[in-house]
Amino acid sequence: MMEQSLTPLAPVLSVSAQRTVKRALTLLDRHLRETGVAFTSTQAARDWLRLKMAGLEREEFMVLYLNQQNQLIAYETLFTGTINSTEVHPREVVKRALYFNAASVLFAHNHPSGDTTPSQADKAVTQRLVQALQLVDIRVPDHLIVGGSQILSFAEHGLL
Repeated sequence: MMEQSLTPLAPVLSVSAQRTVKRALTLLDRHLRETGVAFTSTQAARDWLRLKMAGLEREEFMVLYLNQQNQLIAYETLFTGTINSTEVHPREVVKRALYFNAASVLFAHNHPSGDTTPSQADKAVTQRLVQALQLVDIRVPDHLIVGGSQILSFAEHGLL
């Protein structure tokens, strides 16, 4: 798993606050890995992603790999881009999902601008990913866009 740096938050948070956030992330990671804890609601994923992705200066595309009970197996940032775009390769997403033997995956990416409105490119790549993963029986329950403290769910907006 790739470790997220809190350095993009440095201008916003004091060193003490950054340590607190890092401790909270560690506790949340442990909690989500406990037996029986699952991403059974969009709110659980939102809370986790808000801590992980809010304040990043570049667009990042993250994949959360889930087992049959929607428990987190692993997560990683697969692609990092610029301030307003990230190139996502379906082949790499499928390859990693199979590596982790995931039953389903959640996608998340951030919009450093803070605007969570999905672009046409966001919608198109999501559809390509869903189609590619369907070929290997991996579900995609949601794709979330993080824009500061706001998070948009593709599933809740009928975009999946």
